[in-house]
Amino acid sequence: MALHFELVTPEKLVRSEDVHMVVVPGSEGDFGVLQGHAPLMSTVRDGNIEIYRTSMNETPETIRVEGGFAEVNERGLTVLAERAE
Repeated sequence: MALHFELVTPEKLVRSEDVHMVVVPGSEGDFGVLQGHAPLMSTVRDGNIEIYRTSMNETPETIRVEGGFAEVNERGLTVLAERAE
């Protein structure tokens, strides 16, 4: 099963896709999110989001983010970032 991931900034929707796992730079430390993760809210520190498209040993795609919030719920993971590059 895939995790639905959305990355949003005040200007635009940066990503909306189904992936295997996403690692988020949370203010309390990095955390990985897979499909079925328990509900969670966290602030996001400046750093890189890592996107793993499959469960294979792949190199993740990284997107630099600056600040914001992350929410995991039954629909998936949404990151509301102040900036994303």
